[in-house]
Amino acid sequence: MLFEPLQIKNVTLPNRIVMSALDLAYCPDGQVNSRLINFYEQRARGGAGLIMIGGTAIVPEGVYGGFVSIHDDSYIEGHRQLVQRVKQHGSRIGIQLFHAGAYSLGYKDGHEVVAPSPVPSGLTGYIPRELTAGEIQQLIKSYGLAAVRAQKAGYEVIEIISSAGYLINQFLSPLTNQRRDQYGGSLENRMRFGLEVVEEIRRQVGPDMVLSVRLSGSDFVPGSNTWREAAIFARELQQVSIDLINITGGWHQSNVPQIQAEVPRGNYVYLAQKIREQVSIPVAIGNRINNPSLAEAILQRGQADLISVARGFLADDQWAIKAKRGQARQIRKCIACMTCLDGVFRETEGLPGVTCAVNAQAGFEETRQIKTPRQKYRVLVIGAGPAGLEAARVAALQGHQVTLWEKQDHIGGQWHLASIPPGKEEFSSLIGYYQEVLPALGVQIKTGKNANIQAVAAENPQVILVATGARPTAPSLPTEAGARVMQAWQVLAGEPPAGQRIAVVGGGATGCETALYLTEQGTLSAESLRFMVRHQVEEIEVLRELLNRGVYKVSLIEMGKGLARDMARGMRWTVLKHLRTLGVEIFEETRVKALRANGIEAEKDGQTVLIPADTIVLATGVKPCNELYQELSKSFANVHLLGDAARPGKLMDAIHGAFEKSNDILSK
Repeated sequence: MLFEPLQIKNVTLPNRIVMSALDLAYCPDGQVNSRLINFYEQRARGGAGLIMIGGTAIVPEGVYGGFVSIHDDSYIEGHRQLVQRVKQHGSRIGIQLFHAGAYSLGYKDGHEVVAPSPVPSGLTGYIPRELTAGEIQQLIKSYGLAAVRAQKAGYEVIEIISSAGYLINQFLSPLTNQRRDQYGGSLENRMRFGLEVVEEIRRQVGPDMVLSVRLSGSDFVPGSNTWREAAIFARELQQVSIDLINITGGWHQSNVPQIQAEVPRGNYVYLAQKIREQVSIPVAIGNRINNPSLAEAILQRGQADLISVARGFLADDQWAIKAKRGQARQIRKCIACMTCLDGVFRETEGLPGVTCAVNAQAGFEETRQIKTPRQKYRVLVIGAGPAGLEAARVAALQGHQVTLWEKQDHIGGQWHLASIPPGKEEFSSLIGYYQEVLPALGVQIKTGKNANIQAVAAENPQVILVATGARPTAPSLPTEAGARVMQAWQVLAGEPPAGQRIAVVGGGATGCETALYLTEQGTLSAESLRFMVRHQVEEIEVLRELLNRGVYKVSLIEMGKGLARDMARGMRWTVLKHLRTLGVEIFEETRVKALRANGIEAEKDGQTVLIPADTIVLATGVKPCNELYQELSKSFANVHLLGDAARPGKLMDAIHGAFEKSNDILSK
């Protein structure tokens, strides 16, 4: 069903795959530019059935920095060019009309932030000014005028965002709508603004334009709307001539993870099913659907009519066409690491907008094309971690003869350990991608291969790319005889610590995730939880305790203030939440003085304290493994260092750096 066409009014979608709107932050002045066009055109080449552009500002004050706009006629021509470039590849194209309301960062540009009521923003803490009745009417007209501009630009679908906690959501929710006029109070009144927006758009664009609403299936905020209110709103939307309901999860300020790696694939499909039971128009569903087989199953089961894929197309612009060709295993899946979301906030700090950790070309379609080499080389890549794997892929795409060596019996390097902490299992799919793609590109992979001068000489390469990774460091501290000390990597690799009291030193991402891994040991498994809930074995409070208390008592010690500061902000808050929920004892601004047989001697608030521990686990950083590079550089020309072996960093640093460096070196 995934590749069956769907007719909505006079628009025929070539398949059931919707690339839902992404807030890319590529447009500093709001105008469509070549970067935005090239990004979306590449996804159209990749086979998306319907591509939604946005969020697109209807007024200048209702956005974040870098958002595309359509708030006056000067923006139409840029959108017209974007529409033409996308449609020439067979995709249909729509635009999402956007107003952030209280979530707006417009105050940074001197704009006034407005909302239904002066309730502090759950994202920024900023208190918006309450809209007057007259301003509400003007905003409704602004939606209509923006829709007219979109129609003139050639868009075939117009979508109104009523999700994520933005303006229309704020009118719908009793938490953020405390008005006492016809737009507040009862659910009927709270729905009024959104319904009048739709009615105005329909009046302006006529009966033939396809209208969609991006709808929160549940707000996931205590005291706000659930799927029950969403279903009522969906019925009313159909009554005022909406043609498509595009379901997503809750608000940005929700304490419930919605798109992070720990969210099971397709976890919120039930929301679409609930809504679909109440309407007779097509319903789309998104959120953590990165696998074509899951998408197909959702359609086959009748839970939705279309599948929304956003970050999946960020990670692999060929997502749809690979699925259609039966090459699903060659799809570079979104691993839900949340690097992309950081890009929205980075743009406001003058940085490049949304990027993707696993796809170095996403957002750089113009400037990071695979180069044509002047000659073909015999290329040897040493080390099959993320940097080495990406370098081998790029070298093969350039047409070189590529051999990849890895000293372990499997590829992936230390990235295997990154997929061990709870909720990170999705990370391992990146290794599966390279396992499938590299042989298909002709890369010869040799595992269990130790590299030395003699072996390299026998291989006779013309270019050597060294990506030998990094190793853990240990701080220089007095260590008492009998102290049991391990590295975090040993723990994540499955080596059990002694005793039940564990102290983790280092509150960065590795330390926090190691602490979580330890606290999860001995907790109730998902399989056991399903059994016990179905058979009502224990009361819910008992089950909650079994889920949140394992066999280890874990302490986490950080010298600075704040934990996991090197983690993507969209992932960080969930990790901090779990540390609290699972009972990890946290010591911030605490300096370790010595490692004792019975724990850690530390200084906290000017006082010496003992943090009891049977085993001490170090997560205090890494240093490059570059000895082989230094040795090879003395005997061979054209030797280059990549990834953590050059400079330890994050996954994005490894993959993007390897792409750019190998693409440049091998083209000369």
